[in-house]
Amino acid sequence: MRTVFVLMDSLNRRAMECYGGKWAKTPNFLRFAERAVTFDNHYSGSLPCMPARRELHTGRLNFLHRSWGPMEPFDDSATEILKRRDVYSHMITDHYHYFEDGGWSYHTRYSSWENMRGQEWDPWKGLVEWPLDDWRETYHHFAHGDTDRAKRWRHIANRQFIREEEDFPAVQCFEHGLEFLARNKKADDWMLQIETFSPHEPFIAPQRFRDMYPTDYQGPILDWPRYKRVEETPEQIAEIRANYAAMMTMVDEYFGRILDFFDANDMWKDTALVLTTDHGFMLSEHDWWGKNRMPYYDEVAHIPLMVYHPEFADKGGERRSSLTQTIDLMPTLLDFHGETDVPPDVEGRSIRPVLQDDTPIRDAGLYGMFGGPVNITDGRYTYFRYPVDVENQEINEYTLMPAHQGSLFKIHEFEGAELTTEFKFSKGAPIMKLPGHKDAERPPVQGGGIADCVNVLYDLQTDPGQTTPLEDPETEARLIARMVELMAENEAPPEAYRRYGLPLPE
Repeated sequence: MRTVFVLMDSLNRRAMECYGGKWAKTPNFLRFAERAVTFDNHYSGSLPCMPARRELHTGRLNFLHRSWGPMEPFDDSATEILKRRDVYSHMITDHYHYFEDGGWSYHTRYSSWENMRGQEWDPWKGLVEWPLDDWRETYHHFAHGDTDRAKRWRHIANRQFIREEEDFPAVQCFEHGLEFLARNKKADDWMLQIETFSPHEPFIAPQRFRDMYPTDYQGPILDWPRYKRVEETPEQIAEIRANYAAMMTMVDEYFGRILDFFDANDMWKDTALVLTTDHGFMLSEHDWWGKNRMPYYDEVAHIPLMVYHPEFADKGGERRSSLTQTIDLMPTLLDFHGETDVPPDVEGRSIRPVLQDDTPIRDAGLYGMFGGPVNITDGRYTYFRYPVDVENQEINEYTLMPAHQGSLFKIHEFEGAELTTEFKFSKGAPIMKLPGHKDAERPPVQGGGIADCVNVLYDLQTDPGQTTPLEDPETEARLIARMVELMAENEAPPEAYRRYGLPLPE
């Protein structure tokens, strides 16, 4: 068995034509939908980037115990398990977070890996003197925040070395993926992960894609919205969305080249192909840009999943309404390669039954971000529940790998630390219990803290845009009760229930 797993970052489901999108050209996603099974009720779990990837490896939620951080010594990684079964795994990525303090120990779970450089704030080329005055005139202040902080300008420095189409990191990911397929198309027992940071911001694509989306905007380059409320003019909004659409069309075209390779080499007979993302992105919907800060509307949490498996080739073009989540992909990838004996702490479930006939594998799922709301959906309703006191939460980090996104824990963050063995998922290893500090370098960071912190219920059947909160005490009580049960299954610490004003499970 062979599997090609394509993971993109910030892929907005509602911009894809196969999900009803009308404003971005994505013919190859549409083409893949004719062969694949398309999942209409697939949700994220832990957000944002690296927490989602930890779920892809481990098949369990982590946002109730840990913020953004490395893989833990007690984590069960799908690719590590595959290696023990002599299934070769190879990752090709331009997702630079893997190579920061808070992302290391992920890529080394694969048999081999390749890293394409230059995305966003990747500390890539050595350019000592930066012409900030010139860059201020060229790029809108959203891109650098009118500050001299080096990190804010790093992505602009990188862009000085991305000129031709072949220079774009996402393009290189797909090209190297095609090289892997050409080298290994006759081999068996492997999994290839092609993972591109695109269409994550900044929304920069080769000019031929940008030319497909003309706007009336006049001004400095505007392709990076800050994570904040919408304050832009209609022309500025249209410009930002057009730049995102250009990136969508770019990744769609290069994904299409993978489909071309499958066609030319008859790989559909023995190779699975999976396409998904970690989370979506707010593109002015609900008057918000970005992620992390606002409530986790479906534009962020309800994500695409398309799966082709040779055993279910006759299901091509079908759609599934059963609820699935990111955590389900870990046992699914193991299942595809013959490993059905998953570790006991895995919360996800293989989607193989859903591929067959839309058999439900879960009745509800939790999703959220460390320190933010805990959310639940049963596929029809979504319910957002916030901490009782957002600014003064009783919250702890449980970890043996004390690193944030771009830094190690500061010394003062170890004040009050203690060891605990209360979690079964640690397999007996004592874990540090570290009081969460407000000044910790973890998301959300762009533009401020979380906002609109109101417990709210939506009915997606009657209100798919989540514009009108629903008053339904019976449904809310049912979802709260299920939320408590799922938190207990996740071994949520006692303070998590207190933090959200929920009853401790019996």
